Amino acid sequence: MTIEHERHVTRQRWNTVPYPRATAERYRAEGLWRPRTIPAELREVARTHPGRTAVVTPSARLTYAELDQRSDAIAAGLCEAGLRPGETVILQITNSALAVATWYGLLKAGLIPVCTLAIHRRHEIEEIARQTRASAHLVQADLRGFDLVAFAGEIRRLVPTIRLLATIGAKEATAEAVRIEDLADRPLTPADTGQLAAIDAAADLDAPAVFQLSGGTTGVPKVIPRLHPEYWYNAVATARWWRLTADDRLGFGLPLVHNAGLTNAMHAAHAVGAALLLATPVADDLLALMDDERATWFMSPPGLMNDYLRHTRFDGAFASVRTCVLTAAKVSRDLFDAIEARGVRVTQAFGMTEGLFLFTPPDASRELRATTVGVPISPLDEVCVLEPGTLRPTPPGEVGELCARGPYTVPGYLDSAQGNLRAFTPDGFYRSGDLVRGHQLDGLTAYSIEGRVKDLINRGGEKVNAEEVERILLDHPAITDAALVAMPDERLGERACAYLVCTPGMPAPALEDLRDYLESFGLARYKWPERIEIVDALPRTAIGKIYKQSLREDIARRLGVAPA
Repeated sequence: MTIEHERHVTRQRWNTVPYPRATAERYRAEGLWRPRTIPAELREVARTHPGRTAVVTPSARLTYAELDQRSDAIAAGLCEAGLRPGETVILQITNSALAVATWYGLLKAGLIPVCTLAIHRRHEIEEIARQTRASAHLVQADLRGFDLVAFAGEIRRLVPTIRLLATIGAKEATAEAVRIEDLADRPLTPADTGQLAAIDAAADLDAPAVFQLSGGTTGVPKVIPRLHPEYWYNAVATARWWRLTADDRLGFGLPLVHNAGLTNAMHAAHAVGAALLLATPVADDLLALMDDERATWFMSPPGLMNDYLRHTRFDGAFASVRTCVLTAAKVSRDLFDAIEARGVRVTQAFGMTEGLFLFTPPDASRELRATTVGVPISPLDEVCVLEPGTLRPTPPGEVGELCARGPYTVPGYLDSAQGNLRAFTPDGFYRSGDLVRGHQLDGLTAYSIEGRVKDLINRGGEKVNAEEVERILLDHPAITDAALVAMPDERLGERACAYLVCTPGMPAPALEDLRDYLESFGLARYKWPERIEIVDALPRTAIGKIYKQSLREDIARRLGVAPA
């Protein structure tokens, strides 16, 4: 197959919205989009820093040379297993050094990773696999509490395009699945090296490299195509913002195969030859790793920071941290002050999988760092604040919907013509659904997050689409009306509370009954209600919509906290 044919096949496979030609040419001319793939970027860094540490976990360590070699072997093995450039692979894996090597191996094989999470279940995975026409499913075989291998077998029966199952963490090989461990250990041949070089040369830089998922406001998440040049630039801009160098060591415990994990942590570290310190959010594991490796940068949701502050290894883990980034939830002034009282400088960040990042400048004043999520990180980011549902800008300092376009903000979702009409303005600004207010501080316009237009619950950084869960609840025979709302939570920021109106003559379902029902439906556990309130009727507006603000205020009163 010729290089040009490979490019044609890859581009024609997907119905994506291209960046406007003039805009893309400007990003290239400005040097933001480099004419190379993510694997090519990694190879360059590996040549420059072969002996430096690329990734450290509690049980493994890889240099850049080792990461490059192991990801090559994985890529060659996936090609040998029958996968072809442009095909997609559903990912449900956890944090490990092998996961990092596998990520780059997938890209080196010309495959498109589909970034689902290990906690997603049938409701999400089946539809996403169909949307992306998945050819393979990679799962964590040793995930605690759930058999992802058996689950992948179920998905394979439901989605006929899936022809390969691969695993990380399986103890032994089976006829049903390819072990990534076996691929990573295989010796590379000259033919393998030539094949991978040809795949990289054939890569279409205007075709999808990665499929990420939106938080979604209706149904399952929408699919977000990310391209090699813009996705790597996103990481480069992040690394420059935080002034990262090859001497830095980035502590990270959130899911790696997620936009924040890839862009803010792994790709940002690897863009400059720094080390990624990768664990899970469990304080014992993460803080021990940061302490032992002298972490210099760290990112976390505010809720988890409360756990870390109480841990005996906090001071050691943060002794060398010069940048502590709080993200994914509102930061209270008490928490901000408590962390800084321990000698750690706090900054904030806000990001969306569709693109725009707002970060507080590292040298910003205390007021800006404590009260805002900052400013756009690229000189070519464009931000406007519009009255929700209109094209009218809000007056300066007034609350409105955050809208953006720029060199790493996507121009559209996959196969979603109607969704794109709602999600983007006619001139290409993405409507984030987040309400913001601009503040004039330090000579900059910095933004604070004031709420949401979209009906989402932010559970520790994972977005729960209320309408999606409500639709499922309304299929329960004992429920006639349902509303899912955010309730305040010290650790995660928000959790979900379901207000239910029950069918006359039927017993109200208990919380455990409801969870059993949602599990049987195949809904991911993090979307389940964590409290229910039985009411006679739901409050409604004059035009008949559920008045959710009233319910949010009600649950806050019941919990004895001030409503958001």
